[in-house]
Amino acid sequence: MFYYVVGDFMNEENLIKYYNKFNEDKRLTHRHGIVEFTTTMKYINEYLKDMTYPKIIDIGAGTGKYSIELANMGYDVTAIELVKHNLRYIEQKSNKVKTYQGNAIDLSRFDDNTFDLTLLFGPLYHLITKNEKVKALNEAKRITKQGGIIMVVYCMNDYAILKHGFIDNNIVNSIKNKKLDSTYHVLSNKDDLYSLMRLEDINELNELVNLKRIKIIAQDGPTDYIRPIINKMSEEEFNIYIDYHLKTCERQDMIGSSAHTLDILKVQD
Repeated sequence: MFYYVVGDFMNEENLIKYYNKFNEDKRLTHRHGIVEFTTTMKYINEYLKDMTYPKIIDIGAGTGKYSIELANMGYDVTAIELVKHNLRYIEQKSNKVKTYQGNAIDLSRFDDNTFDLTLLFGPLYHLITKNEKVKALNEAKRITKQGGIIMVVYCMNDYAILKHGFIDNNIVNSIKNKKLDSTYHVLSNKDDLYSLMRLEDINELNELVNLKRIKIIAQDGPTDYIRPIINKMSEEEFNIYIDYHLKTCERQDMIGSSAHTLDILKVQD
């Protein structure tokens, strides 16, 4: 089976167990994570520069890599995170971030039209059903101001097929175990940790929630396929690679095979 769809996770208790062991902050300090973080911050800054005293919410904040960075830049940042261990980590690293335990489906503690920028950088690949995803997007939309920006990250289906299926030699077992349909779309169920998306799946969610796309980004592009190569690059070569990625990540032919995509949406006026 794919790492992304291992079958002994995904209820809330098991998700918490997983993230008590997985160090998201450390992942983003490795070179493949640096590409992802650098790309995401580029686009966050692009939209923040036009906002006056913006309020930011980071839903599914993990260990607060983005929350802490933005708070240190002087922004008003609120972090929502399911895992208490991660919340404690954020609180130890920064006293500038307002932290709350919670999940993306229920943000009832926040009023409508509260935030200028809403980040959903984890929840949409852990929520399995379409109904759950729609609830999370509707909640994000509700608490975001009219004309505000929502940024959503998805894990992509064809990356999982290529990397975890063919490269990691799991494709035969995945077919035997009926984890794929006839078009090679991963069939996630309630016990899985991740839900894998194609562009048409993301487009359908946006239509259901009535969110307008500004642009969609291949957040890390081919980076995860070539981790050993970029880890061996000189600093000069790695800087060239980042420059290449930033100049190609908006190309639509890069979207489907990227490990992650960043969907940048506007709340309709």
